[in-house]
Amino acid sequence: MSKPLYSLTVASENAVMVYFKQKMAPDIAGLVQQAGPLIRQAMGQHLLELLPSYASVMVVFNPFSCDHFIVKQLLQQALSSLSASSQPAGRRIELPVYYSEQSGPDLALIAKTKQLSVAEVIKLHQQQVYRVYAIGFAPGFAYLGEVAEQLAMPRLKSPRAKVPRGAVAIADRQTAVYPAVSPGGWNLIGLCPTPMFQPDQQPPMPVAVGDEVQFVAISKAEFLNLGGEL
Repeated sequence: MSKPLYSLTVASENAVMVYFKQKMAPDIAGLVQQAGPLIRQAMGQHLLELLPSYASVMVVFNPFSCDHFIVKQLLQQALSSLSASSQPAGRRIELPVYYSEQSGPDLALIAKTKQLSVAEVIKLHQQQVYRVYAIGFAPGFAYLGEVAEQLAMPRLKSPRAKVPRGAVAIADRQTAVYPAVSPGGWNLIGLCPTPMFQPDQQPPMPVAVGDEVQFVAISKAEFLNLGGEL
């Protein structure tokens, strides 16, 4: 008998966690992506919210219409068709970035730490295709992985009080674009003029879990023409 692809755990009085193998990997992300529509269809009006992450999905249900026992039965039925060999196809999204020491104050630090030139850091960051593993921290903050090993950097010891909107950053083997001005401890390498969260638009984000992202270098003039601000 094959090992189950997931496990179910009570998370709160009206939530159940669907756990997959706890690691950041495309095959696990594929299972999370598959699970979403299956759960929505099975839960119907019982479902209040679905919160996917790297290797799990939190299912928040209406406690006045069902209970944990019913929800677990619905989830088991829904997830019976999960396939480890089936990877849902996401979109390929290109995001422009103005890479420079002006727009990326930690570029020089990464280059020095990794014994690379600034140009090599930019090239390595661009040539990778990243998967959107999760949306979190703030609306529109997409966790992308994985950066090349040469670029992996720990979070800053002292987070910045103010990171600009559009800041492209690296932490460990993840990269992301800050959707709004906020505190942050990631290493900043550039600025992206593409809005990452617009609540008045549909869809509100240019990327979704399961999509692929590739960054493309642009000049300062192009960045400003696209609406970027320094």
